[in-house]
Formats: sequence, structure tokens, C-alpha cells
Amino acid sequence: MPEGTGNPTGIGASVKRKEDYRFLTGRGTYTDDINRPGQTYAYILRSPHAAADIVKIDTAKAAKAPGVVAILTGADYDKGGLPAGWLVHSKDGTPMVEPPHFPLCKDKVRHVGDQVALVIGETYAQARDAAELIDVTYKETTPIIDLDSADKAGAAQVWPEAKNNVCYDWHIGDKGATDAAFAKAAHVTKIDLVNQRLIPNAMEPRAAIGDFDRASGDFTLYTTSQNPHVIRLLMGAFVLQIPESKLRVVAPDVGGGFGSKIFHYAEEALVTWAAGKVERPVKWTSDRSEAFLTDAHGRDHVSHAELAMDKDGKFLGLRVATKANMGAYLSTFAPCVPTYLYATLLAGVYSTPAIYAEVKAIFTHTAVVDAYRGAGRPEATFLLERLVEKAARETGIDRVEIRRKNFIPKDAFPYQTPVALQYDSGDYFATLDTALKMSDWAGIDKRKADSKAKGKLRGIGISTYLEACGIAPSAVVGSLGARAGLYESGVIRVHPTGSVTVFTGSHSHGQGHETTFSQLVSDGLGIPIESVEISHGDTGKVPFGMGTYGSRSLAVGGTAIVKAMDKIITKAKRIAAHLMEASVADVEFKNGVFSVVGTDKSVPFGTVALTAYVPHNFPHAELEPGLEETAFYDPANFTYPGGCHICEVEIDPDTGEVQVLNFTAVDDIGRVINPMIVEGQVHGGVGQGIGQALLEAAAYDKESGQLLTGSYMDYAMPRADNLPNIKVANHVTLCTHNPLGVKGVGEVGAIGSPPAVINAVLDALLPLGVKDISMPATPHKVWQAIQTAKKAAE
Repeated sequence: MPEGTGNPTGIGASVKRKEDYRFLTGRGTYTDDINRPGQTYAYILRSPHAAADIVKIDTAKAAKAPGVVAILTGADYDKGGLPAGWLVHSKDGTPMVEPPHFPLCKDKVRHVGDQVALVIGETYAQARDAAELIDVTYKETTPIIDLDSADKAGAAQVWPEAKNNVCYDWHIGDKGATDAAFAKAAHVTKIDLVNQRLIPNAMEPRAAIGDFDRASGDFTLYTTSQNPHVIRLLMGAFVLQIPESKLRVVAPDVGGGFGSKIFHYAEEALVTWAAGKVERPVKWTSDRSEAFLTDAHGRDHVSHAELAMDKDGKFLGLRVATKANMGAYLSTFAPCVPTYLYATLLAGVYSTPAIYAEVKAIFTHTAVVDAYRGAGRPEATFLLERLVEKAARETGIDRVEIRRKNFIPKDAFPYQTPVALQYDSGDYFATLDTALKMSDWAGIDKRKADSKAKGKLRGIGISTYLEACGIAPSAVVGSLGARAGLYESGVIRVHPTGSVTVFTGSHSHGQGHETTFSQLVSDGLGIPIESVEISHGDTGKVPFGMGTYGSRSLAVGGTAIVKAMDKIITKAKRIAAHLMEASVADVEFKNGVFSVVGTDKSVPFGTVALTAYVPHNFPHAELEPGLEETAFYDPANFTYPGGCHICEVEIDPDTGEVQVLNFTAVDDIGRVINPMIVEGQVHGGVGQGIGQALLEAAAYDKESGQLLTGSYMDYAMPRADNLPNIKVANHVTLCTHNPLGVKGVGEVGAIGSPPAVINAVLDALLPLGVKDISMPATPHKVWQAIQTAKKAAE
């Protein structure tokens, strides 16, 4: 694929997003906007307890309430459970413990918010009122909430088959080589970290409508999903146990996901199954309280890490031990997040020769934990960058120079890490140098002095990171336990007048696919962007695809579109050659025009398209009429964006309030298709990273298992006044294994930013003797750290 043809709506142009008009004018179509004829409404009665036996469910009184269509419980449910999409094995080779996860609880509840009964009413209010009349007798049992103690002998058990609540005990790397590296180390830095649990809070809560056609026996599910084909596969084959051909899944406009809408949820299965039971559409829309309780949460790691160095500060070895919370059940991609999406990134941007990591996945009586923007890579980056920062402080080596000293050299690519991955390209020195200059790193001492004169503390922090995204290839992930392929599909349908519809298996929920994919086609076919339409999100229209997550849309989905476009051009050249009475080998295509090399003969793309569909003058013996092609793309490797983030903060020592003054993000994301969209993606990711570093944390009561942060009154989301002006730059090294050269941008902001923020906070507090602080660095926590340091100094 070329750099760009100069097309004002092609590759490299900051084209305004095509989809924004309908969103900004309220003309989007979200799941809750959809209503089906004869529709009923569902209310889900949820468990008030974190752990309890269900002794009895009495629905008699509720069933007589006005407007009740049906009440369904676990005793009525006769289908399959929700499957995990990834199988992980423990160190000893045994498969992970995979308990059943039925959409309605049958005999026990395992977290507050677990599904106990489905009430279907003529209106939502009637269903909700009837639910209050259901009498459930519970026998409460002791919940286990605390991750630190969940795997200890004697702890309460979430599942009897998971001894000490361990789902799997996994490892990666060479333990012997790592131990040998530590044995010869001149210095070892150790750190203990918590990567706290987060709640996604997409703007649009989840919603689902199940519909059943009695005449055909077909089911349709409308749902807020990032990957409708995966939902169709899992729900059809494993849960409802019907042929895939009998299930259509439609994901219309989706108001944000951040990973939380990748997974197959119980509510999707419930409304579809229930629609078949009552033979009417069944609609469920989550309220914000349900979202807090039941959307898959993110992060929740407790880790110990050690870094071995020689006398000059060169890294020799890295040891990591992590406990990862799974919650009460295994969500769709939960098993792979703290293993293959986390531990394989522990090399980061550094040439550490020996790495060994152990990950123990633990069940607790809490909501499920799964992928959240970055999915494992932010956890790995935070651990590594906090550890490197501490190593610099302990050894007295400048914190920039210790990174530079240990970077993977520019001429070392492709670079094989000790933890499975092979990086194809990168230049970490260039992103570092650009970020240092943009942030005026050299001038920080003067700015610190200015803050001190005002009674404030100023600090600057750095994070040099790398991530693996463009999630694939199928052969590799299959060998690691993935239960699905991770390719993508694209269909290019050229219409008789030369306009184009693109059908893609990728799904857009805020990323701007309708614009960037249109730019690819506009550039590749030389047609106006207005002549390109992007269709996605409906399994009844698009070929099988794996959806959107892991910053894979352009690298995988975009490449599938390019490959389909290549097929279109190949066929169109043959038609054009016939029209111009020339050899196919002499025909070239550029800027939307086919021409014969060395002559003035030419024919525009639109004429070729019309000829394909009105084949009066057509090589029927050689070609079929029409101009439509399909391509599937399965990458040879992940893509590896990397970069440097620098954060500058000011702290009020009297209150502990942290203000982020400046933020610089220099990210190598490969070829940039739309600079404006890239900048927006970086801004959004950094905003979420700052939210984790300073504000956000899910908290459960350790005795009762009640979610203490179940609303915006208790869970602090970042607002505009928490965010600074964010400087963005892109240093480009191209991906070597996809034709676009793209790497991915959707998650880089959330990966590189949290350690940069915390490192800045600690830099500001260093003169007071504060050496560590956990996320989120709230004013209260910072103030307490200052007071503790003052007392220690007295």
C-alpha cells in the first residue's frame, strides 16, 4: 500500500469523521433505540449477597402481578453455560479449572448482582414491580473477597473444584537462566505493586433484545457488542445449542466499550432464550447500578517483582510473581489477560536476557474481571516502569540514562524476547528523544523552583513502553489456548455506478472506522470518500469476523479490506484491458484511472464498474460479470507500538491534591491513516490512564462482599478539569508484516500513562522522603504519605 496518493480524503489526511454527524445530532441508533413489534421488557432479579445457597425461590405472588408475561429461574433453564474463550494450562500441564457459568443461578449465588430470576413484563415498570414480590430464601455463606488471602488454606471456597480458589498456576520464561542471572547480580531492586480493579463505565450501558421468529425458528439478538460474530458463535453453539444459521446477532451503534463489550454476557443469552419461551421479543437495558455490579471489571493484580543488574546498571534478569483476580466466574477472554497478554510483555523495550514470570489466577466472590483498555499490557508496563524507576533511584543512575542504557538497540530487529514474542520493528531512542524535547525535560529544575516558591511540589515522570496488539495470528494464539481464530474479513462490493460498500468483520464503537476504512478505499480506488459506505455489526450481512479489541482494526481488519481491494483491482484491470484492447500486463491503475502504459488510452474506474454490471462489451469467456471480492487476513505476528510518555505534576502539600500540568505522548504506531483520529485516540487513552493513576478504584467490603463503589458518588471518574493539554507526536517505524505498515493506537494512551503519572508524583514527593505510593494517588493518600514522611523525619 502506498504512503498516500495525495488524495485529500486518502491515507494521511485529517478527514473529519463521517459518523459524527449522526451522533452529534442525536440520529445514532443504539440498542435501546430499537423496539420490536409485540416487545416485552425484562427485569433481572439479582443477588443481594456475595455468597449464599439458594434454598427456595417462590414466584407465585409475583406471577399474579399486573402485566407479568413470565418468570424464569435457574430451575427453568435447560441450556448450556457461558464458555471461556481461552484455555490456559498450569505449570504441571493440567488445564485450568473451568466451572459452569449458567445465565441464571441454579443453587448458589457467587457475587452481589448474580442473576437469580428473569421477570418479563408488558412494561419495564411492571416487570420491576413484580420482581419485588419474588420471595427468595438464601442461606448466606462466608465470601472470600481479598485477593491476598483467597489462595490460603482455610479460605472460603468459590468453587469446590478449584482448590484454594486457584483457577490456574501458570508460568513463562526460563527459571534456571533467570536464577543464574540473579546469582551474579551486583544489585537487585524489588517492588510490591497493586494494579487496582477498575470499572469500565462506557457512556452507553449494556442492552440486549432477543427476538424469535416462530415461522422460521430463527433467533435474532440485538446487543451492545464489540464482536457480534463471536457472540453468535459462543451463544449459538455452547449456550442455546442451536445451529449458527438460526441465530443472527446485530450490534448497532455502540456508545463506548473499552473492552467491556467484547464478552458474551448472561443477559444476552437470557433475553434470546426467553424470547423463544414466550414467543415475543424480550428487551433488557442495564441501568448504571447494574453496570457497576455486572459489567466485567478490569485489572486487579497483586505482584512482586525483582530486577537484577550488573555494576553498570545493565539489566541481567527479571522475576515476577502475580496474583490475578478472575472474579466469581471465567469471563470470555479472562484467562489470557494476565498470561499471554501480560507476562509476554514483561520484556518491554529492554534487552533483559532472562525473564521468569509466575501468574496465579484466583476466584473470588466478586464480579468477573476481563480485558479493559490495554488488557494486560498496562499491568505489565506499570510493573516494569515502576521497577525501573526504583532501580534508578537505588543505584543513583539517571532515570533517563538507565532506560537508554537498556533499550533494545535499533539494529537488533527483529528482536526475540525471552518471553515468547518477537518484535518486528521499533526505535525507542527516537521516541525518547522526541518526548524529552517536547516536554522540556531539561528545564524541570527551574519549574520545580518556581513551584517551591509558591509552596507547591513539582515532579516529572517518565514511562517508556511497548505493547503487543493487532491480536493474532490464529496459529500462535491457537497453540496458546485460544478457542477461536483471530483473523479478520473484508468484502468490497463495487456498485454499477462506481460507488463502494465495504463489509467488515471489525466493529466500530467510537474508533472512527467509517472514516478510516473509507480513507483506505478512497486512496486505493481513487474515488471520493463520499462514495464509500462501511457496513459492520450485523452477522446477517458481513462475513465471519472477530470484532474489535486489542487495537486490531486497521492492522487486521484494514488489511483484509486492502486485500479485497487488490482482488477488485486485479479483476478490474482485466475488464479495462478488454475495453482498451490491450494486454493486461500493460494496464496500470492510478488515482482511479486505468491506462495503457506508453499510450493515451485510459478508462475511469466508474466506467469499468458499469461494464462489469452491464456486460454488453465484456470478456464473458474469461470473467464473470459483477465486481465484488472477499478477503480474509490472518497476520503473521502481533504488531508492536511503543513510545515514551512524560507527565508533569504539581502537588499541594497541605491538601495532597495532585494537578497534572503537562503530558507528552510520543507513540510509534506505524503508518498514520488519519492524524486527527490518532490524536483523539491518544487523548482518550491518556485520560483513562490518568483516571487510574489518580482517581479510580473499585472497592468491595471484605466482610460482606458488597461493592462500596457502586455509583459515581463513590467511584471517581476523570473529568475535563483533571486532564491537561496533551502534546501528541508520532515517530513512525513501519510494521513489517502488514501491507499498510500500521501498528495500532487505540490503547497506547492507557498503557504508557499510569506509570508516568505515578513516577511524576513520587518525583515531587522525593524531597520529603516518600518513596512509594499506590494507585490511585488520591489527595487523601498523598496527604497521608506526606504526614508519614514528616513523622519519620522528626
